[in-house]
Amino acid sequence: MINSMTAYGSAETSADGLSVAVEIRSVNSRFLDIVLRLPHGYGGCEERIKVTIGAGLERGRVELRLTIRNERRIGAGFEVDLPLATAYHQALSQLRDALTPGGEVPLALLAAANGVIRPCEVEPDLEGEWPLIQECLDSALQALQGMRRREGEHLAADFSNRLAFIETVIDTIEADCQDRVEVYRRRLQARIEALTDGVVALDPARIAQEAALLADRSDISEEIVRARSHLDQFRTLMTGPEPAGRQLNFLLQELGREMNTIGAKTDQADAAHRVVAVKGELEKLREQVQNVE
Repeated sequence: MINSMTAYGSAETSADGLSVAVEIRSVNSRFLDIVLRLPHGYGGCEERIKVTIGAGLERGRVELRLTIRNERRIGAGFEVDLPLATAYHQALSQLRDALTPGGEVPLALLAAANGVIRPCEVEPDLEGEWPLIQECLDSALQALQGMRRREGEHLAADFSNRLAFIETVIDTIEADCQDRVEVYRRRLQARIEALTDGVVALDPARIAQEAALLADRSDISEEIVRARSHLDQFRTLMTGPEPAGRQLNFLLQELGREMNTIGAKTDQADAAHRVVAVKGELEKLREQVQNVE
């Protein structure tokens, strides 16, 4: 199955004053690499978010941003520093006794003193908020997976066209390399006649034997068979149910080896040029496969 690793998904959900927004981006990576950006106090959701992503994706660098707005909960609470308030009260009482004996120390004056009343974070109710976070995460993940599938379909179409071209070229190379024994026999005979100027009598049996040896060394039938097998496996993996990026990359490496061997064995200029063309297509495929899950 062809899925691209480059995609984007987002979702927003709200209920009973709680609003959740999730953005997910993914790019290609050898493994599944998850990076989370969570609001303060939501670190307890990290493992559950990673498990959810891991259940839906096999590979890729995934960056997720979670945004929470809870109108039911005051964003910050307050706490009183009693030791500091007591110290302030004692100092103010001392000042009162010196200036206006018998008066009261106003509470408002104490409350306004720096540091006596200070804000503090209110911890979120993770268990209560998680179902809505999970719903939003699932929606964003589905959007991401949908885009990965659509991008994968475009990649698969491009792969199919390139595979068809490679297959056609391989067929042509095979046809060009047929009947090599006769070609080598004529070539040897012409070369010997040119070197001896027709003085030495030629042994047809010996020439046929040498031609057969040369043809055997340049035989590419095994490489052609393996190359076609790799192409068939490539197509099978493209339409299979499992992520296939790693296997496709391996098959392209094997195809490259077969084409290198064919290029080394053939002594025909046309066939050598066709091998170069196939290797060019393989390189383009290899670049594209790096983005397949």
